[in-house]
Amino acid sequence: MAKVELKQPIVAAIAEDVKDAQSVVLVDYRGLTVAEDTELRKQLREAGIIYKVCKNTMMKRAFEGTDFAGLNEYLEGPSAIAIGKNDATAPARIICEFAKKASKLEVKAGVCEGKVYDVAGVQELAKIPAREVLLSRLLGSMQSPIANFARVIKQIAEKDGEVAAE
Repeated sequence: MAKVELKQPIVAAIAEDVKDAQSVVLVDYRGLTVAEDTELRKQLREAGIIYKVCKNTMMKRAFEGTDFAGLNEYLEGPSAIAIGKNDATAPARIICEFAKKASKLEVKAGVCEGKVYDVAGVQELAKIPAREVLLSRLLGSMQSPIANFARVIKQIAEKDGEVAAE
């Protein structure tokens, strides 16, 4: 069996993982302790993020013809990939937060919704709250004027009730 045949399933698995991804973050994981790596994997798994250590050549092949091909220039040295399918900013948010405690974890680059970001860009993405948080803020800001209007109407009705009782 040729080496290429052995590598095809790995490339296909990576391609399948990134196929419907909203975002991907590349990191250099060298220097992480086993405990740190385990904790990072746990946090990513709990958030529904796929995290894999892959060979750069395999990722390059898997990224061909996709939005993620822009990451090829960052594929040097040991690389791990975090793939977010549901929340576009979750991989960046979790990895950047984790990197504050584990200084050996280095963000290389990322792609979010088709756009390639360098380290600074990924750090900016990490500042964007989760989709659920943004939606709850939006709903809260929409409810506030309605609630205030309802209170004013209730107060007017109660005041008119007092006048009518006299």
